[in-house]
Amino acid sequence: MPSLAPHIAAVPASGIRRIFELAVELDDVIALGVGEPDLPVAAHILEAGARAWTEDVTNYTANGGIPALRSALVEKLARENNLHVDLEQVWVTVGATQALHQAMGLLLDAGDEVLVPDPGYTTFTMSARMLGAVPVPYSLKPEHGFTPSIDELDRLVTGRTRLIVVNSPSNPLGAVLDEPELRRLLEFARRHDLWVLSDEVYEYFTYGIAHTSIGSLDDDDGRVFSVFSLSKTYAMTGARIGYLVTPPGLASTMRTVQEAMVSCVNTPAQVAAIAAITGDHQHVADARDHYRGNLEAACFLLDGRGIRYLRPNGAFYLWIDVQHVSEGDVAAWAERFLLRDRVAVAPGSAFGRSGEGWIRVCLASDRLSLLEGLRRLPAPSASHGRPPHLRPEG
Repeated sequence: MPSLAPHIAAVPASGIRRIFELAVELDDVIALGVGEPDLPVAAHILEAGARAWTEDVTNYTANGGIPALRSALVEKLARENNLHVDLEQVWVTVGATQALHQAMGLLLDAGDEVLVPDPGYTTFTMSARMLGAVPVPYSLKPEHGFTPSIDELDRLVTGRTRLIVVNSPSNPLGAVLDEPELRRLLEFARRHDLWVLSDEVYEYFTYGIAHTSIGSLDDDDGRVFSVFSLSKTYAMTGARIGYLVTPPGLASTMRTVQEAMVSCVNTPAQVAAIAAITGDHQHVADARDHYRGNLEAACFLLDGRGIRYLRPNGAFYLWIDVQHVSEGDVAAWAERFLLRDRVAVAPGSAFGRSGEGWIRVCLASDRLSLLEGLRRLPAPSASHGRPPHLRPEG
């Protein structure tokens, strides 16, 4: 029997999905492991998608997406991200996951190196490995305010480095990079002649700090690819609508690679996306308030129990320290915690080596379930003291 391509063996499995798949086989589980918004999709979005199905709006679209959707995205990017692009720079994708993979496929060859955040979203490493490229983690540590160290990045660059992935607001940390930090990263990329791939999936969910798109600062040489998604913003995770914003001049290439990968995204979902982008956004503001309320309640509970955590400035996750019980293997502990206490959390090691001893908890849940799940976490003994929570810079 023929063998699979050798580089496939290097693609890491998702530690998040491992917990999720175990959880679906159990009863009475409090699901805090997967980033799934608990709020319903707004009625006007559902109605637009349903109407597309019942009116048989199911033909192919252009590779880049329905023109009306791309136009709406161009307007949104200018209005909310200070990104001024033309229609041929915006490409509708099957979620942000395809957009990330598509961009890496354009920029990386086998053996090339890509700098990825650690802790960072699992797909950054998985997609790089799928392409035969080499992910090189850069650390996000408390002593640096959970932001990248330029000195460390300079040391990590080699002759094979082609790309740096930047994620703000961060999944799993919730750290938000401010404009000065983004400018430093952009200058780093220019100095080493690297591409920049910016994941901005959680752009609408920041708390007391503004979101800045790094692409809006790239006014010299067009080295930034920006990735966005409707999944978290509009609770449309299963609709699988994202979009990739490219530097200018790549329209012909993008048509070719989009045709080769997916041809186009399913049409009814694109119609629903038009309604989401152009319609009333009160439900998005309400979702942000809901997540922030959950955050405040969760922090109050954890403070009272002496459990250390990182207080996020964005996204909808809590990064919680369980080193007092995880015994150096947080993935195994998370499985035991699920089986014993019926609470699903994402092990921090799924996001990189720096995540060992931590867990990610999704705040996009109903508050009673969230707080009950956090009450079941084992608290440190008195000998550990009561450590303060941590704050990212920004």
